[in-house]
Amino acid sequence: MPASLILPLTAAVPGHRYVVATVRGDDALAERLRASGVWAGAPIERLAAAPFGGPLLFRLHGYRLALRRSEAGRVDVAAAEGAL
Repeated sequence: MPASLILPLTAAVPGHRYVVATVRGDDALAERLRASGVWAGAPIERLAAAPFGGPLLFRLHGYRLALRRSEAGRVDVAAAEGAL
């Protein structure tokens, strides 16, 4: 997959489908993200964003997951095939 198609999860467009490419880091936050189902190859969709820099809401593995923008910034995604 070309690097130009990889973007941070914070830049995901609501309603478009993506696939998690990587979770950056090897610390407690990265482990918590992986434990929440955010791992390479997982399909993810941005649903909404809270105003004033609040959390972002995603659909992942059939449930909704709210992440702080700093947490979502640690995740890189690629557009899912046929999604755009």
